[in-house]
Amino acid sequence: MEKSAKLILSNLLKHYLLLTKPGIIVGNLLTAAGGFALAAKGKIDPWTMIAMLEGIALIIGAACIGNNIIDKETDKAMARTQNRSLPRGIVPLKHALTLSIVMALSGSIILWLYTNPLTLTLALFGLFSYVFVYSFAKYKTHHGTLIGSLAGAIPPVVGYTAASAHLDLPALVLYLALVTWQMPHFYAIAIYRLADYKKGSIPVLPLKKGMLRTKLEMIFYSLAFLFITLLLPLINATGIYCALLMALAGLSWLLLSIKGLTASSDPKWARQVFFSSLALVLCFSCIIGLS
Repeated sequence: MEKSAKLILSNLLKHYLLLTKPGIIVGNLLTAAGGFALAAKGKIDPWTMIAMLEGIALIIGAACIGNNIIDKETDKAMARTQNRSLPRGIVPLKHALTLSIVMALSGSIILWLYTNPLTLTLALFGLFSYVFVYSFAKYKTHHGTLIGSLAGAIPPVVGYTAASAHLDLPALVLYLALVTWQMPHFYAIAIYRLADYKKGSIPVLPLKKGMLRTKLEMIFYSLAFLFITLLLPLINATGIYCALLMALAGLSWLLLSIKGLTASSDPKWARQVFFSSLALVLCFSCIIGLS
């Protein structure tokens, strides 16, 4: 009986954890750590870095729960999301809302106490723009992807300002790099999950403007990402060798995007772009962190 109770509790805690979208948190922590290391220029304060990562993780988790709450009814219609905790009723809506608020407040307190006001302001901007702008905009316009990317590119800048306490040109370049990276990343998801988005009545670009327009935009943003990352050595933010590594990684991603124009299977190609984008952002975070 005791074993059974422990198993039930363990499964319930797992569902609460999944509400925070741990994969998204980890991915954003990598970029935040890279931004912190870039600004620190080799003089890393480990305690400030740990506090920043803890604070931003809690705020990102809060944002993801907020997004899940808003998406609850739509998630029921989509195969990819219909088994989430909220659509299935495993986690009560009130509990999810309470957890989101507690995490947002906890993360804010940590950033306020151990980083600086600018870092907290940016983190809260990311939280509110993601939950209250993007989460609703994606149901109204195909520009929702861009709106989400503007919010989703905040974590590396939060990391940067936690170390530097100011915004400058490298911070702007870092932000633009993550915005342009996210666009092909999310367009790829929209392509191979197209049937799901159609069921959920979410007007993603492939549904509203067609596959060719989507592929051309993916090429444009992949090219923009390549050029923006090459600005980093020009403004003395990274070394030339780091820039060469990023150029190779960015160029291979661009070529993969171009390959989509002649792809025999759009979903298969889109999955390749998606998984390549994960490797690319990991590479980018490591390179700027070690530069």
